[in-house]
Amino acid sequence: MAEARLAMVRTVVDEVLWTNRYLGKTALDPRVIEALGSVPRERFVPPEWADSAYDNRPLPIGHGQTISQPYIVAVMTDLLHLEPGDRVLEVGTGCGYQAAILARLAAQVCSIETVPELASEAAERLKSLGIANVEVRHGDGYLGWPEGAPFDAIVVTAAAPSLPRALVDQLKPDGRMVIPIGPRGSDQELVLVCKEKDGSLDRRSVLPVAFVPMVPGG
Repeated sequence: MAEARLAMVRTVVDEVLWTNRYLGKTALDPRVIEALGSVPRERFVPPEWADSAYDNRPLPIGHGQTISQPYIVAVMTDLLHLEPGDRVLEVGTGCGYQAAILARLAAQVCSIETVPELASEAAERLKSLGIANVEVRHGDGYLGWPEGAPFDAIVVTAAAPSLPRALVDQLKPDGRMVIPIGPRGSDQELVLVCKEKDGSLDRRSVLPVAFVPMVPGG
């Protein structure tokens, strides 16, 4: 799959260039690109989708959920501006692919998944790949991970109707959150939220997206 993975990375690099009017840049952080090229995406999709693992599109992973398009994973990761010592909260573990990318750039990833079967499978998958700095739990993503807060960065991999207050509260001053906002089947936008030292928020819409909805409960 090495050749397919390299082709995927090249496609992502090209799409970043094509969408620079949204992103405000023509290239992502090289560390993000390196992480994208080092994670075996075929291990994160159902066997029947293995041949499509490196297509630049979302794929079904069961339970009505998807693994995000590689381009979107790369953009969301890049927007976080992660440093090696950072602690990251991920809301929506899914199959664990986004967490695996984050784990290569940050010190610790705390990931919440509302579907218990996906949470269990993702935890086992990450363990089998030797990724030890990700902790997965089954829970309500709207509530975040209070005992682990504050976080340097938060990434949400499902669309919320509005910015969840609990997640804002769990973000450090000078922290960054990336979250898709909007209803399913209608206009959604990928939003970057930066929390200032005084607690105020700077919010910027990055690009139009289409995500599965963020579901309360767990």
